[in-house]
Amino acid sequence: MADIFLQIAAVLIFFSIAFGVLRLIIGKTVVDRVVAIDMLTVVSISMIALYAHVSGRFLYIDVALVYGLLSFLAVLAIARFLEKGP
Repeated sequence: MADIFLQIAAVLIFFSIAFGVLRLIIGKTVVDRVVAIDMLTVVSISMIALYAHVSGRFLYIDVALVYGLLSFLAVLAIARFLEKGP
C-alpha cells in the first residue's frame, strides 16, 4: 500500500516540476518567474524528502532543511532587490 502512495507522490512531483518550468518560461513579469523558481525549490525539497524516505537515509532531511532555509533567504533578497527597483 505504501508503494502506491510513493508512486502517486512521484507523479505529483513530476507534474509540479512541469508546471513550474512552464510558468518560468511563459511568466510575463519578473515576479512570476521568481515565484516559479521558489515553487521549484519547494518541489525539489519535497523530492529530497521523498528520496530520503525511500532510501532510508534520513541525513537528506537535514539537507532539505538547509536548502529550504537558503531558498527562503534568497527569495527575501530578491524581493528586497525588486522592491528598490533598478
